[in-house]
Amino acid sequence: MKALLNSLNEDEKALVRETGSGELAGMEEDGLVDLHTRIRRARDKYSKLYRRTASERVGKYGGRGKARPKNVRNAGKAEVFEDALARVSWYLARAARRSAAELKAERIEAARSGGSVPPGAGPPEAAPRTSQTTARRRPTSADPALSRRHAATRAKGARRQARRDSR
Repeated sequence: MKALLNSLNEDEKALVRETGSGELAGMEEDGLVDLHTRIRRARDKYSKLYRRTASERVGKYGGRGKARPKNVRNAGKAEVFEDALARVSWYLARAARRSAAELKAERIEAARSGGSVPPGAGPPEAAPRTSQTTARRRPTSADPALSRRHAATRAKGARRQARRDSR
């Protein structure tokens, strides 16, 4: 792993250094999203480069097994960025869960403070109910429009599959 890190250029080393646990722990969610995007792009770059180079060398060497040792550096770089992406993803998920919990708590508090009745004030007045005829009715399975729509969807899928099969 150390040899792979030494094979990275200075910008890539700096990017990997940003994924240390000390640096990630102090980052906000927006910063983590930005770092996640940059790491993912680097990982994708080396993964594509590895696959492209490997596919070109298969014809030259006569097989994937023989072509692989000539392309180890790109695969290693992709693996380094994959590990870094996993670390950033973990911290990003943690930050997202934390902010979601904070948002949920804020919404619950706002709902309690805005719509709650102090204890002993009596039951809240009931809101006038709307009649059943004004509420929107969900279509049932016996609804002819619904069955036509389902039939059209199935037919469209069958046509699409027939086109694929005829290729």
